[in-house]
Order: sequence, then structure tokens, then C-alpha cells
Amino acid sequence: MKNISVSREESAPFYRQIYLRFRTSISDGLLQPGDRVPSVRALASELNLARGTIETAYQLLINEGYFVGRGAAGTVVSPLLKSAPIAPKTLPVSPLQDFLVHSGAEPLPFQMGLPALDAFPRKLWSRIASSELRRSSLDGSIYPDARGHLSLRTALAGYLAVSRGISCTPGQIFIAAGYRACLDLISRSLLKPGDSCWVEDPGYFAARDFLREAGATLIPVPVDVQGMVVEDGVRRMPDARFAVVTPTHHSPLCVALSMPRRQALLEWANCQESWIIEDDYDSEYRYHGRPLPALKSLDAQDRVLYCGTFSKVLMPGLRLAYLVVPEELVPRFAEIADKMHSHCPQLWQVTTARFIEDGHFGRHLKKMRNLYADRRQLLVDALTAKFSGRLSIDQQVGGMHLLGRLDEGIDDCAIADNAKRKGLGVQALSRWYLSSSTKRGLLLSFTNVSNKAQAMALAGRLAQTFAG
Repeated sequence: MKNISVSREESAPFYRQIYLRFRTSISDGLLQPGDRVPSVRALASELNLARGTIETAYQLLINEGYFVGRGAAGTVVSPLLKSAPIAPKTLPVSPLQDFLVHSGAEPLPFQMGLPALDAFPRKLWSRIASSELRRSSLDGSIYPDARGHLSLRTALAGYLAVSRGISCTPGQIFIAAGYRACLDLISRSLLKPGDSCWVEDPGYFAARDFLREAGATLIPVPVDVQGMVVEDGVRRMPDARFAVVTPTHHSPLCVALSMPRRQALLEWANCQESWIIEDDYDSEYRYHGRPLPALKSLDAQDRVLYCGTFSKVLMPGLRLAYLVVPEELVPRFAEIADKMHSHCPQLWQVTTARFIEDGHFGRHLKKMRNLYADRRQLLVDALTAKFSGRLSIDQQVGGMHLLGRLDEGIDDCAIADNAKRKGLGVQALSRWYLSSSTKRGLLLSFTNVSNKAQAMALAGRLAQTFAG
């Protein structure tokens, strides 16, 4: 056949080239069902190849149903084959980078949700991980515990008792691959389609998007300087089944839920037999005074589902988060976790457990609090110098980002989009609102601003985005 040829310029082996040539000939209609193809001997002679090469290609085509061998009568294209294109259509590549929250791309300056990547104790971490890898035995080879490795759950129970005032057993703790995986476990265990759910407005968009897709009916509840306005939630939907809050450090306004509102929220949940999902976002980073206790520590009636993560305090690449559930819900959550079978890498679990047990975690948090206090001030000073009042900085007592307020009439979305085109990971505050009652501002992470010169340079680049 004139259209069957091989090329030494191609990287594919000869048998593969022949196989593909025949498939293309069939899909293009040059070979019809029932047509006879050259014998192995004839094609090998024509192409000056070994017979074994031709036989390998023919056998592959026979195995996949394109050819049928008929002994002395030769080999033919399968009569059962339809004359339809076989090669897949080439589809345009979607610009995934434009809408993925996490694309795997290199982080941009000001990008939120990232700890100080230059300050992670990599050598210490690698040494502990290597040690745990050498020590691993049978439990590292079998199907892991769906609830998470016992060593990490035990270490977390001790840490939460001391640092967050939460009294729980290792059996109440579930390890998950990030905060949204915690929400997934909660949704599968408790959520029914149509259940009403209070969400902070503004609030973490990825969490509310996930809950909406899981079937929840979202009820936006406004946030002021004292956190979620609980009485407004009661007025809008008193019998909501869930409330999602970031009480210690609100995302993204950086305010704390006041004690009267904490008590009101717990009282509402107790009366309605509803569930509070506490996202203890950035709770470790408070730069004036001691960290506030978790809402869960006040939960006498067991209505709080407590979520924490190592993404901000260690590194997001670990994909490690944890969920504390009431004792009565443990069997239900364990059953669902076992069915999901969505495990975190065991090596990272046991390494994190050792990191906590040996005291490295506590020392690391103390170091990072001091580092972030310095870096935050560097960025505040730089923004103040560059913007001369055009950007009003909210200096809250904690967190890993700054909120810069904009004057009325300034489009924060346009500035954020322009900043992204210039390589800055700025976010617009208005995009974090669910309702139409939005405020304008820019969200700027300071965790990876390492010195004064860098802070001034970044502030200057940001100022250029205001000009278009």
C-alpha cells in the first residue's frame, strides 16, 4: 500500500508507526471493512523491515478488532467495523488558569492563603520525614485508617486542648485533605438537599460555592466589627440547619466574633438543634495579646463541628486538615469517611504528628507570629508611603493579609484584574460578598514580603494598577 510508510525521523517505534498508519487509513475511508491488507512477508519486503515488526503491528490491530486473520486467505479489515472516524477530535484548550482557585502555578506577590514559603523549616521536616519513612512497617503498606493516622489524631487532641481550649478524644478527630474536604465529609454525613445554611457576607467564596453545589440553600448574614450579626441570621432564617463561621479571625474582614454573639450563636444552635461549622481560620496568628479561644471551647451542648488546617501554619502542599465532631456523630462520620476512602498521604500525617510531639510545631508558630508582625508592618509602611491616603488600611490584631479600603466610586474588581495582568495576586473584596450590599477594597497578603525594598517595590507596582 502506497500510504503505509515508516520514518526514522519519528520517535515512535516502527511497529507503532505501521499500526497508526493502518488506523488512519481505516478512519479516512482508504481501507473499507472486508478489504484485504498486504501479507506480513510482502509488507516487510516493501518497507525493508523485519517480519517480526510487521507481525507485532498486525497482532495489535487484530487484538483491538481492526483486523481479522483468515489463515491462508490472508488478513482483512474487520467486516464488522463501521466506517467512522476513529481519531478523537481536537478540542480547543480551555484557559483553566483564569478560573481555577488552585492551578499549581507559581505564587504571585500578595497572593492570599500562603504562609511564608522561605521560612518553612525544610531541613528539619525532611529529617523527620526520612526517619518516619525508615520506621514505617506494615501500617504503611496496608489500606490506611479512613479517619486518619492515630498518631496525628492523638497529637492533635493534645494540641487542641492546650492551645484552643477544646476537650476531645482522638476518636472524635477526622483527618481530611483540606478544609473543603472537611466540608465534603460534613455534607455527606449531615446535609440534606435544600437545607438552609447561614454564611458570612462577605465570606470565604470557595466554602460557600462548595456548599451550594452540595445542595445547601445559602442565607447571607452580614458581618460588622463584631463578626457575624447573629440576630440578622435569626430574622432571615430562624430554622436554618447550619451556620458557617470564622469566629476567631473572620475571612476576609479580619474581625473576631464578639463574646455576646458567640453566646447568641450557640444558644440559637441549641434551641434549633442546628449545626455550627467553625472554620478556625488563621487563629494562630494574633499579634496583640493571646489567641482567642475557639468557639468549640464554649460548646457545652455539642453543636459545633470544628475545622482546622495545616495549610496556613505549615504549607498548603501537605493537604492536611482536621475535623472535630461530637461524640454522638462519630459512627456516622466514620462510616462516611470509610466509604469516601479519601486519604491524606500517611507519610505527611506521621511526620506532622512527630513535628507536634517533639515541640517543633509550637516553636514554629511562635517564630512565625514574630515574623509576620514584622512583615505586616513593612507592607503597611510601604502602602502608606505610596498611596498617601488613597488606600485606607484596616490594621486588625491578627491574620495573614491586609484589607485596603477604597473610596466610593473606585472599582476594586477592575483594579484586581489589572493587578493580575501585571503579575500581582490581589483580590477584590466585593467578590467575597454573596449579596448585592458590597463594600470595595483590596485583599493583600504580606506573608512573603521579606524586606523593606521588596515591600516598597510591590507597593509601587500596585499603585500603577490604579492608573489602568
